[in-house]
Amino acid sequence: MSQEVSPEIAERIQLLEKKFKNSGQDMLSYLDGLLYDQYITYWDYIRLDTLLSLQVPSTHFPDEMIFIGYHQITELYFKLIIHEQLQIIENENLTGSFFAEKMRRINRYFGILISSFEVMIKGMEREQFLKFRMSLLPASGFQSAQFRMIEFYSSDLINVVHPDVRERFRESENKDLTELYNHCYWKQGGIDMHTGEKTLTLKQFEERYTPRFLRIVNEVKDTNIYRRYLQLPEEEKTQELKDAMRAHDQNANINWKLMHMGSAHRYLRKEDDPIKATGGTNWKKFLPPSFQKIIFYPELWNQEDLDNWGKQWVEHIFNTK
Repeated sequence: MSQEVSPEIAERIQLLEKKFKNSGQDMLSYLDGLLYDQYITYWDYIRLDTLLSLQVPSTHFPDEMIFIGYHQITELYFKLIIHEQLQIIENENLTGSFFAEKMRRINRYFGILISSFEVMIKGMEREQFLKFRMSLLPASGFQSAQFRMIEFYSSDLINVVHPDVRERFRESENKDLTELYNHCYWKQGGIDMHTGEKTLTLKQFEERYTPRFLRIVNEVKDTNIYRRYLQLPEEEKTQELKDAMRAHDQNANINWKLMHMGSAHRYLRKEDDPIKATGGTNWKKFLPPSFQKIIFYPELWNQEDLDNWGKQWVEHIFNTK
């Protein structure tokens, strides 16, 4: 005896017929596909075997597995941050509430990264790290393209220019994006301190990513997160949104970078002279937020905030050396 079809199932069948009628296939073909398809499993859905095969140490030191795993986790969170940024940038009917929700998501991702960085700061033996890091040359976290993309999607390119030349560009009529890009603050971190030449780390990074970076900054020059905020009607610029954007500014440009300072301070500090990072950078000059002075949303801060950006933490660390 055939079982009677419930009204709910009959309604879904009608909706499916409507959906598939213009696809070139009849609905029975799609139903056959469902009939023959296998149940999906957790491990297949997240590609677990592939994911767990990606941690391939270069040395025999056990703590290198921690180093690789944490950096891969970091890049996955960066991918989620960019995913949220693009939803703001590409939204044609942007509202303050939608904007604020996406910024809160971004802050949650950064919050997880910041709070979990103790894995890097305290989770490896210093002697192991100082040995296995030599097998990584000239690779460096400096070469994280996704973090640079987060910066480009967040604000006007002028706000990512090195502070030593930023005002000169701001006052100039020449706002050529390629020229601004060539003066991004992080490029100074890839200059050899003794020769003044670009390190291999920076040369590799530029060769691999410069075309993509230039394409991005041109695409979002009028639609980056900061521009989308400024374009909102005043009534949509809620305090909730401002607070979320300020938190993002602090997370990306102070808190996240200070975690790296803490890690470098533990592993690379020496009494007489700091050990170079794997990319050859002088981390004491490159990492501190008060030196970089990168601020995505300057309109949301008062002058005192801007003048003292990240100084308190850096002064505390260096005074306890």
